[in-house]
Amino acid sequence: MTFNVTHTSGAARRGEITTPHGAAQTPAFMNVATQAAIKGGLSAADLETVGCQIALCNTYHLHLRPGEEIVRSAGGLHGFMNWSRPILTDSGGFQVFSLARLRKITEDGAAFNSHIDGHRVFMSPEDSVSIQYALGADIAMAFDECVGLPAPYDYVKSSCDRTFRWLERCKLELERLDGGAGKTVLFGINQGATYHDLRRENMLKIAELDLPGYAIGGLAVGESHEEMYETLDELLPVMPSDKPRYLMGVGTPDNIIEAVSRGVDMFDCVLPARNGRHGKFYTSSGTINIKNEKYAADFTPIDERCECPVCSNYSKAYIRHLFKAEEILALRFAVTHNLWYFNHLMSDIRSAIERGEFEAFKKSRSE
Repeated sequence: MTFNVTHTSGAARRGEITTPHGAAQTPAFMNVATQAAIKGGLSAADLETVGCQIALCNTYHLHLRPGEEIVRSAGGLHGFMNWSRPILTDSGGFQVFSLARLRKITEDGAAFNSHIDGHRVFMSPEDSVSIQYALGADIAMAFDECVGLPAPYDYVKSSCDRTFRWLERCKLELERLDGGAGKTVLFGINQGATYHDLRRENMLKIAELDLPGYAIGGLAVGESHEEMYETLDELLPVMPSDKPRYLMGVGTPDNIIEAVSRGVDMFDCVLPARNGRHGKFYTSSGTINIKNEKYAADFTPIDERCECPVCSNYSKAYIRHLFKAEEILALRFAVTHNLWYFNHLMSDIRSAIERGEFEAFKKSRSE
C-alpha cells in the first residue's frame, strides 16, 4: 500500500491510497458492509453506483458467520461479495467490547459469548489478524480494546499499554502470514479515551512501529463533539504526516468536515445507512424525516440538487408511501440516497482542498 498527499488547504489534506485492489482518493468515507453487505439491500454493484471507494467489513461478525474459511474458499471477501475495490476489515475489538456478553479481557486476548448463540469464543491479537488475512483484506486493523466513556484514568492507561502490546503481536503475526508479499497491511489504533496525555503517549509509541497507517479509536462513544475535537487537536500534530489518518466510527457530515479541517484522511460510520432505514435523509439543505405528513403529496425529489438514482426517478410522496406501507424498497432507496450523499460530500471536500478553498467550503456549510 502507498499513500501520497497531493494537496493541502490549511491542515486539510487531499491524497491517494493505492492498494492491490486499486486506489482510493482521500479524504474518503468508507461504506460499512459489516457482514459483507450494506444493510438496506445494496449489492456490490450498488456500492459502485453510489461512489463507494472502500468497503468496510467486520472480523467479529464474519468469523462467527459464515466463518473465514468459507470466505477464503470463495476467493476472499472480494470474490465472496463480488467487490473489486479495496476492503478494510475492522479487527472485531469494538464488537467484542460492545456486543459480546460475559467478556473477559486478559493479556492473551478476549474471551466472550457469541451474540448469535451464546457459545464461548476466544480471540487473541494473532487470531484477529489471521482471520482478517483469510478474509483477504487490503487493510487490516489491529486488535484493540475500545474503552467506553467515561472511564477511570488508571484503567484507560492500563488498557492503552495492553493494546500497544497487542499491536506488536498483530504486527509480528501479519509479517509471518504475509511474508513481505504486501497482500494485506496493518493499521495501528490509537487509544486513550479523552485523556490527552495518554493519547499523545500512545500515539508516539505506536508511531515507532512505522506502520502503513494509523487510526484514532475510542471516540464517538459517549463524549461530546467538543471533547472529540479537543482530542483531535491534541493528537493530530503528533501523528505521522506521511501516513493515512483514520478516525473510526465518525460520523455526521459536520463531524467529518471538522475532522478534515484538522488533517484526518479516512472515515467510516453506520449513520447514513442506519438513519436512512428509519426515514432520515441527508440533503443539501439539511436532514428530513420522510415519514412526516407534509410529504404525503410532495412530488419533488428528496433533494433537487442530488443526482442519485433515487432523486433522479422518485418523489418524496412515493418514498413516504413505501415507508408507511413497510415496503423493503423504502430501505433500499433511503440507504442508496444517503450513501450517495456522503460519498459525494467527500468528493466536494476533495475538490475544495484541491482549489485551496477548504475553509471557505467549511464556512459555507455552516451558513
